[in-house]
Amino acid sequence: MIRNTCIRSGVLAIISGVRPYFKKKYLKSLRLRIVFWLMVVGVIPCLIIRLIMLESYERRAVDVRTAEIQNQCTILCNQLGSSKYLVNGTSEVIRTELTQLSSIYNGRILVVDDELRIVEDTYNLEKGKIIISKDIIKCLKGKGNSHYDKKNHYIEVTTPILEEDEKVSGVMLVSVSTDTIAATMDMLRVKSNIAGGIIGIAVLVLAVILGTVMMRPFERITRSIEAVTEGYEDNYLQENTYAETMRISEAFNKMLGRLKVLDESRQEFVSNVSHELKTPLTSMKVLADSLLAQQDVPVEIYQEFMTDMSEEIERENKIINDLLSLVRMDKTASALNIKSENINELVERILKRLRPIAAKNNIELVYESFRPVTAEVDEVKLTLAISNLVENAIKYNHENGWVHVSLNADHRYFYIEVADSGIGIPEESKEHIFERFYRVDKSHSREIGGTGLGLSIARSVVVMHRGAIKVFSQVGEGTTFTVRIPISYVV
Repeated sequence: MIRNTCIRSGVLAIISGVRPYFKKKYLKSLRLRIVFWLMVVGVIPCLIIRLIMLESYERRAVDVRTAEIQNQCTILCNQLGSSKYLVNGTSEVIRTELTQLSSIYNGRILVVDDELRIVEDTYNLEKGKIIISKDIIKCLKGKGNSHYDKKNHYIEVTTPILEEDEKVSGVMLVSVSTDTIAATMDMLRVKSNIAGGIIGIAVLVLAVILGTVMMRPFERITRSIEAVTEGYEDNYLQENTYAETMRISEAFNKMLGRLKVLDESRQEFVSNVSHELKTPLTSMKVLADSLLAQQDVPVEIYQEFMTDMSEEIERENKIINDLLSLVRMDKTASALNIKSENINELVERILKRLRPIAAKNNIELVYESFRPVTAEVDEVKLTLAISNLVENAIKYNHENGWVHVSLNADHRYFYIEVADSGIGIPEESKEHIFERFYRVDKSHSREIGGTGLGLSIARSVVVMHRGAIKVFSQVGEGTTFTVRIPISYVV
């Protein structure tokens, strides 16, 4: 009993696990949907055509049979009227014709007079009886009628018997079996079912083949995408079977190209970080080894070496801080602490802190504000961006040069411009200056202690504020950075 319960539980568990998998893998399969819709498009029209054809045949066969019976009834009624059959009594010739007509159509014929009495019955069952029928009463008024009873398989026709003066003297009621039509319909249904089954199987096979063929390009695309998870492929995807696969291929190739660029950028970034972090450590190692290798080193030498090591530690600390700033910049905009800030006061605070550095290098630092500006920004991050721009303008400047900082705004944006009279940026370097660790003049950057991360940090801050940054520069004449940031932060 316990064993059976365990088996039952295991089977139910398997079924409960298979159902979601089946639903996910098969019911949502594009191939299955293609097969399904091809079956719908192929089979439903066949069923509709079959139904229409059978209905049309039945209606046509009944109409033809009814028309034949009506013609025969009209002929007999004319004979009955001209011979005054209902007045003069029975005629063997008429009786014979009625019997023959009844035999030919496998039916029953009643002749009713104007008093609703049955004068003649080919079945000899109700002769002399009174019959009350809506169709007979209408026919006595001169209106012949026909009726098809599909359920009981018979056609009923009523025809008025007219005398020479066009007076209705009676009615001929003919009931004819439609078993032959029903048998023919049954045979047609069987044949149409067989034909429909063959067509359905053919459509199913064709749908499966077409579904498989149509899905092959997508399967190739899937394999290519799966290959990306294992390692980037050198060959780009070229799937031009359909317009849709062409667009997917183009998007995939763009994505793959972007991933390769990002991978190369990551490798280069890791290499640069390793190099930048290793350089101060190497210098400190050399200085320390030099001190350890010497005996009775004078205090002046110790102080000189320790000063150099302190500078290298400070450089290491600056690189780490800039890297941490970049990591924070790479986070989503939700990390921003947006508040309404007075941008004029913010820029003045930044310049007040940087004026001693400018004075040390004999750089004239000028600030110009065109109007009061209040905007929704992250004060800490925006301060970092503006500080980097102004500090770069001071560092990469000529002796006795100048740096001009201006603030302006319109109804949507505020603009900060940092212009200098420095060394300028070559044309071929402009598109790279916002890359991490990129330096225009590596030797000069090392002399002034640059890490190559300042402009990258500045650009990240501006982008996080939904803004834009542009650079205009000529070698030997100076550089101008223009920052545009929305006054109202839009999420």
